[in-house]
Parts: sequence; structure tokens; C-alpha cells
Amino acid sequence: MNTSNIIQYEEKEPALCSGMVAFIGITLAILAGVAAIIYGSVLLYHFGAVHTPGLVLLISGCVYISFIGWIPYLGLKILKPNEALVLTLFGKYHGTIKKAGFFFVNPFVTAVNPAAGTSSTTSGSVIPQKSSVAVGGVNIQSSLPTFGNKKISLKVITLNNDTQKINDQMGNPIIIGIVVVWKVINPTKSVFNVDNYKEFLSIQCDSALRNIVRLYPYDTYGDDNEKTLRGSSQEIALKLRDEIQSKVEIAGLEVEEARITHLSYAPEIAAAMLQRQQASAIIDARQMIVEGAVGMVEMALNKLNAGNIVDLDNERKAAMVSNLLVVLCGNRDAQPIVNSGSLY
Repeated sequence: MNTSNIIQYEEKEPALCSGMVAFIGITLAILAGVAAIIYGSVLLYHFGAVHTPGLVLLISGCVYISFIGWIPYLGLKILKPNEALVLTLFGKYHGTIKKAGFFFVNPFVTAVNPAAGTSSTTSGSVIPQKSSVAVGGVNIQSSLPTFGNKKISLKVITLNNDTQKINDQMGNPIIIGIVVVWKVINPTKSVFNVDNYKEFLSIQCDSALRNIVRLYPYDTYGDDNEKTLRGSSQEIALKLRDEIQSKVEIAGLEVEEARITHLSYAPEIAAAMLQRQQASAIIDARQMIVEGAVGMVEMALNKLNAGNIVDLDNERKAAMVSNLLVVLCGNRDAQPIVNSGSLY
């Protein structure tokens, strides 16, 4: 990723003072303006419109309350735990507030959060929020973004992107989905280095998933040492997390965990792959049955020879081995035939 045009902002805290003290002072100033208007009106009432002090008090109070008195209220900011506020002053970076409390800052600063118009939920991808407009009693969804809260959450968030169809190492199309646990660790980078850090994370998760999936097969048949998407879940999760982290580092995000939540073959090959799995399972079961039957036959012959129970020549041993293998390896229960005559 080309980072030559990225400006590395040094995160700083703006000048802050107690919000409660500022609120009381601003309110007292407003009350003083109201008192000036009342007192000026009284003076004009008693002395007439030519009374200069009363006229000055009335005009000053009206101007202050109407145009100046409410401006300092814009500098009052309230932050909850694990919230941040990135501020700019006339287009320049002013500072970042990351601690909880009630503060007063320069009333002319502006809070910036490009992701305020999008929502990241646990049930789908990042989607832009839309405003609802009532027309004739019917709510119509507008594509205009909502101007909501400009605060940036520093809490741990879960992103569950929609499933994707991706080809694995063997070229088989599979359906796969992941869940990513992440949080913002540098709000300044999140605001200034990317356009919308939530959409940026969602897109980078899809890209990293494709890069990782193409390196591994869905499953292997006969080679238990080869790493697969189905069997090597822990290793795949670590690689996936590192891949996403390397891509979102520029946005001031930290990926704590990334795991596969959905994994299956695409519908067009699911039936064929199921038959292959069944055939492989049948072969493995038959191999185990044959190995066990051969061991049982060998044990039976050794027991007969060791106890001198019966002396069999090679031809009779071969017949006995054949009968035992048929009984042990057959799919159905054997039907015994009782021989009342001699073996010879």
C-alpha cells in the first residue's frame, strides 16, 4: 500500500478546562445580559427614550443574548468512557480528547468523524445509514447520510462480513465467512488517513480473506500432515489476523481476533464433494476392517498351532483363512454350514 501521501499526525490533547465551571460562567453571563435588558428597559420607561445609559444597556443585552451569548455553549463537550473526539479548528487539526468527563474547549472547533453516517453491526457488513422522510404518511428511505454523533468509539467491536465465494488452493469454489474483533487505538489516524475507517476495515477483511484462502485447500484426502482450511483453524486464524492488521495499521485500528465462522463447498460442487468424502470414508473403513481381520486370522492360526489343537496343511490353512476373511469382512452376517464328515 502506497503511504507516501499520508500525513502522520502527532496525536495531542487540546486545551481543556472544567465544563461545569464554564457552564456556570456562561449561564451567569446570559443572566447578566437578561438583567441588563430589564434594567435598561426600566430606565427608558422612567426617563424616556433619550436616556443614554438605559438605551446602551438594552441594546448591549439584546445583542449579547441574540448573537454572542449562545456561542460559548458550543464548546461544552461530554465524553463517556472509551470514547474519543477528534477536533479541527478552521480546517486544521486541533487535538483529540480521549478521556471521559465534562470539558470546555474552543467553541469554534469542529468534531470530525467520517464514519458517523455508517453503522457496523454484528449481523452483516458495514452499511451507510439512511434517513427516513415521511411523504403522505409513508416513510421513504433517503440515501442522504445522517449527521449523527461525531464521537469515535474506542470499545471492542465485532464485524461479521457477509459470506464470499472464493477458490481455494485446488481451485474448488467454497463459501466462507469470517468474524473480526477490532477496536480503534488511534482516532486521529482513523479520521485523517482514510475516508471511512469502518468501510475501509470491511473491504480489507474481504481482500485479506481472499489472499489467505487461495493458499490452502478446503480439505485433503489421505495426507493428514497438510494444512487445510477445515483442519488448521488456529493457524488460519492467526495468519488472517496478521494479514488484516498489516492492511489496517494505517487507519489506526487494532485487530484482536479473526476467525472463520462459515465454511462450505459452493452449491455447484457440494454434491460431488460429498460423494468423494463418502467414498474416502468407505475406503478408510474397509482398510481398517481388512487390517483387523488379517490380524484376527493370524492370531487364530497361531493359537491353533501353539495349542496343537489341530494340524492343518497349507491347503486347509488357505481355506480357513479364506472363510475367516469372508466372515469378518462381509457386509452381512455369515450363514454357518455344519460339516458332519471328515475334513479330508
